Amino acid sequence: MNTSSATARLGRRRFLAQTAAVTTAAALKPTLVFGTDANSALELGLIGCGGRGTWIAKLFQDTGQYRLAACADYFQDRVDAAGEKFNIGPARRYSGLSGYKRLLDSKLDAVVIETPPYFHPEHAAAAVEAGKHTFLAKPIAVDVPGCNTIEESGKRATDKKLVFLVDFQTRANEFYREAVRRVRQGDLGNLILGEAHYPWRGGGRGAPPTTPEERLRSWYYVRELSGDFIVEQSIHALDVATWILNANPIRAAGGGGHKVRPANSIFDHFALTYWFPGEVLLSFACIQAIPEVKDEIRCRVFGSRGVIDTDYYSNVFIRGEEVYDGGNVGNLYTTGAQTNIREFYQFITSGNYDNPTVAPSVRSNLTAILGREAGYRGGQLTWDELLKEDKKLELDLTGVKA
Repeated sequence: MNTSSATARLGRRRFLAQTAAVTTAAALKPTLVFGTDANSALELGLIGCGGRGTWIAKLFQDTGQYRLAACADYFQDRVDAAGEKFNIGPARRYSGLSGYKRLLDSKLDAVVIETPPYFHPEHAAAAVEAGKHTFLAKPIAVDVPGCNTIEESGKRATDKKLVFLVDFQTRANEFYREAVRRVRQGDLGNLILGEAHYPWRGGGRGAPPTTPEERLRSWYYVRELSGDFIVEQSIHALDVATWILNANPIRAAGGGGHKVRPANSIFDHFALTYWFPGEVLLSFACIQAIPEVKDEIRCRVFGSRGVIDTDYYSNVFIRGEEVYDGGNVGNLYTTGAQTNIREFYQFITSGNYDNPTVAPSVRSNLTAILGREAGYRGGQLTWDELLKEDKKLELDLTGVKA
């Protein structure tokens, strides 16, 4: 071998490798370069410092892959409590209705949004516009315009090379994922009928508070803020159903009302039937605040070759011609969130901007809204009619501080 020629070739290879490395680094966001090569934690902002917000922020912190750098909430006492808990300095604690804007103006890699659902579309759209990777709590919205906004924000995030992840715990569980994959490959045969229900002893029997600030603090009982409990809570069961059926419902019919909550509060029960393409029916019922009821988030779908059976609090399996034993999901409330937090980091650092959780979240959220509106009317409503009405829930924010 000619030594000078070999040296020249080696030098050329080194030059090309170094050039490629520089080009790749220049193309990546600085957070990706530093987060991967230097193993630095991503700087995270928390929008919404209530009970679940501070709970999930601790899960982010525990990974060692994120550093809580800023927090925002309408209430000063909540941002101060979160600031003390996560060692966030007073200068990066933002309160008031527009506090999230000041947080988004600061240096951050990503945000986690845990505000009342009414604000999710506004907060998520602003986060994407500010160039932040976005981790969003379910439900994504309380009305059709809000769902449309989230859909656009998801597309916008992909265009801007940002990660946008919606935190449904069931979709992060290995048994749910494998069982649904088997349904997709035809293990159940032709789908025939589904049933889903969500009885819950929790939820309380409260009435909406009367002052503007207390409405923000006790937002669950305010329809405009929570979307009613079928959207805020029972969406868990409907999300699994639409995930398995893999389609938008055509129409819904049924009712609901107040039996244990006061008339000016959100409903305490719904009973509905959904029609899906191919005349596949889904019966759905949800009820809250019943003492000693067994908590379940259950969905079963029957096919010509078997049945898939899922429950958020116990097991996932398939029985029939093709058997999948699945397993016990354990503490899915925590482990599902932990998986989503881990995958959020992986998507960011690997540059995966497909954002596959957005579209199914829009679908299940609209399905829940369709059921709410049909239940309110005590009759039938089609998917197309719901979208055409495009009704927005208007919240009176008079008297709250900016």
